Amino acid sequence: MRSKITEYKYYPLFRDYLMILIGAIVAGASYTYFFVPNNIAPGGITGVATVLNYLIGKPPVGTLSILLNIPLFLLGYRSGGKRFVFRSFVAMTLLSVFIDILPGPPVTDDGLLASIFGGILLGIGLGLVLRAGATTGGTDLAAQMVHNRLSFISVGTFLFGIDCAVVLLAGVVFDVHAALVALISLYVSTKVIDTVIKGWNTEQQIMIISDQAPAIASSILHEMNRGATFIDATGAYTGEKRGMLYCVVTRAEIMQIKAIVAAVDPHAFVTVSEAHEVMGEGFRQFSGKA
Repeated sequence: MRSKITEYKYYPLFRDYLMILIGAIVAGASYTYFFVPNNIAPGGITGVATVLNYLIGKPPVGTLSILLNIPLFLLGYRSGGKRFVFRSFVAMTLLSVFIDILPGPPVTDDGLLASIFGGILLGIGLGLVLRAGATTGGTDLAAQMVHNRLSFISVGTFLFGIDCAVVLLAGVVFDVHAALVALISLYVSTKVIDTVIKGWNTEQQIMIISDQAPAIASSILHEMNRGATFIDATGAYTGEKRGMLYCVVTRAEIMQIKAIVAAVDPHAFVTVSEAHEVMGEGFRQFSGKA
């Protein structure tokens, strides 16, 4: 049944807009239940709206966010593709609406807890929106427009500058504590966004340098039913050819592959690092959109 749904012509479009909707709800909850009640402004236009709402009292944060974002979308729409701009406008509007309409009191009045758990929710929400090929703020379009005119200013640098300015503004309007917890929420949300974009299924990639590489590869193939790839390598000091293997395994298989290497060549050089969202034979299969 699932394969028939995924093969449906408009399934990718439905999936993307569903992700935008869910992402907007989750990100909106971070402001409603954590950030706004605790005067936390974690960067971006919505952070500016949080500060303005504190100063003038109305309109609410979501409405202010829309009003601030519309000029940025009008200025920067030519810098992005039509699909990206439209999806981003939908995501921005949904986020702003949910910030204002989500019911219920704040979850906590502890600024530190609010910054951490609000950052987690914001990271999940924005990560889902980004995976759907959109963003929630006109600052991304404005950053691209600035980069097009001033190429020495990268998009990342511009966005980082905006976030820093908002945090400093929060420190001036609220207090130093507000700026510090805003930095925490910004850091947490950034890390969570990276995790959502890269994928939740983290596997382990292993590089093995050994003169017994063929024997190690044979053991991995027959004992673990895993593939491995030979890589041509040359020792920098000796100039001699060395055997090198690349292999990806699950966390549960790490100890088994270490035991194989130790049994075949105790003097092998091995490195292990994380591999995010592994796709292909033996792991998750491609679904039409990475």
